[in-house]
Amino acid sequence: MSYITEQRVGKHTYLYECTSYRNAAGQPRNKRVPIGKIDPNTGERRYKPEYVERMNLEGTPVTIPATEKIFSLEDVRKSSVLEYGAFHLLKGISDKIGLADALKEALPYYWKEVFMLAAHLIVNGEPFMHCADWIEETESYPVENMSSQRVSELLVEIASDEREHFYQAWCRHRQESEYLALDITSVSSHLELVEDVEWGYNRYGENLPQINICMLMGEKSRLPVYQTVYAGSLKDVSTLESTIKRFDSITGGKPVLAVMDKVFYSKLNVDTMLSSKYTRRFVIAVPFTSKFAKNQVNGERKDIDTVENTVRLGGETLRGVTKERAWGNGRSVYVHTYFAPRKARSRREDIFGHIATLRDEAESEPEKCAKSGEHKRYLNIRKSQKTDSGYTISIREDAVNSALGTHGWLVLISNDVTDAKSAIRIYRAKDVIEKGFLRLKCDLDLGRLRVHSQERMQNKVFIGFVALILLSHIHVVMTNNDMYGKMTMKKLIRTLAKHRTQTIGGECILYPVTKTQREIYEAFAVNVPV
Repeated sequence: MSYITEQRVGKHTYLYECTSYRNAAGQPRNKRVPIGKIDPNTGERRYKPEYVERMNLEGTPVTIPATEKIFSLEDVRKSSVLEYGAFHLLKGISDKIGLADALKEALPYYWKEVFMLAAHLIVNGEPFMHCADWIEETESYPVENMSSQRVSELLVEIASDEREHFYQAWCRHRQESEYLALDITSVSSHLELVEDVEWGYNRYGENLPQINICMLMGEKSRLPVYQTVYAGSLKDVSTLESTIKRFDSITGGKPVLAVMDKVFYSKLNVDTMLSSKYTRRFVIAVPFTSKFAKNQVNGERKDIDTVENTVRLGGETLRGVTKERAWGNGRSVYVHTYFAPRKARSRREDIFGHIATLRDEAESEPEKCAKSGEHKRYLNIRKSQKTDSGYTISIREDAVNSALGTHGWLVLISNDVTDAKSAIRIYRAKDVIEKGFLRLKCDLDLGRLRVHSQERMQNKVFIGFVALILLSHIHVVMTNNDMYGKMTMKKLIRTLAKHRTQTIGGECILYPVTKTQREIYEAFAVNVPV
């Protein structure tokens, strides 16, 4: 005998068909099969199509609400299922931050294709050639067949003035009122047909042709604002000057404080930024290959480690001093010199421990160690008839001081920021752009450019920039809402990809939203689809 029972689970009430029977031992048992659920809005019963069809065949049809469409098993077998959640989130973010408006304005004929390629990079991290397969399996904007041929055509169609139009439109949506961070990265290529590709060693030691990407990012929003691709020396003053002038044209006069790493430093660059024809607000780190930086450290080494000079930065304590120094031709800069005691102390302990080990080995086997380059680097090992071992061993203090060197020290110069605390806070905030570059190359499959022309290279990097805007916003929201303790960014995307739609008999049905999916949508202030 069968009957229908209801059971509430969370916010939903499910329907079960219960059948009574006796097991092999003659004991009474019940078998429950889920057959539907209660509509939370109307209170009506919604049955699964396979249950409806079975009951019809048995001659006991169930009562179906007039408003409910009933699908056959054949309809279900022919239905299509698409991923929905990841596209819904990225589209919601794009609408919210103004990215969609900027794309529509600058690229009215193919902005949807650009957006879907950017979304493909985020969701899959795979080359563009696989985008067509993904679009067949996911909800998307209505776009043409995104075959390799179509993508190749698109990478040629986007003109340079359209890219610049997008940057201008996008910048208007940003509300940065304090400063923008400037940085560069190199992206390697296996191809030699691209004009901006030059040979050089990247940070991984690979001798490959590469391009340089210079990017401007907002300190407050932590979103990319503008980028440009170029070749040539990173310290070349004409490159820096032309790049910042392009930034000026894009930002429309918004205040820009260029925050630059050591790779941008050269005396000529600083001279140019200080010149009357090219006054530029900047903070730049000075490398210790420069005599100027070494002199600042030597001048502060004895007196910097005091309470008065202590600067707190998050959970870290530094020593920092600021002095105005002459730069030549009647100009001056603010020099901010920092010392990190913990970092220096850790380095000191490592060096001292290493030298102590070398000394013990030399005392045990002096003749052997006297021929070792590492022992000779830090120790004076000399023959002597006054000792039982026949050798005297002493530590080379000059080598120790050289090894300790400038570890734990940092020198910044600026023509605008006048105190050490503000300068280090601004400079450390630059890690926003460094993380952005890391995501650009790692998460978005742009570590190697697989293109065959200058224009395709520019446009692939441009689409990567669009993807980086979305990815950076996801990172900001996840950080602000402490979401990384529960999931990674990839897990977040995978969780939403499981939120699907199913088209049965021409009608699109949305899968129920899980608790985790709802929490993600709400964290990003994106409407929860129903």
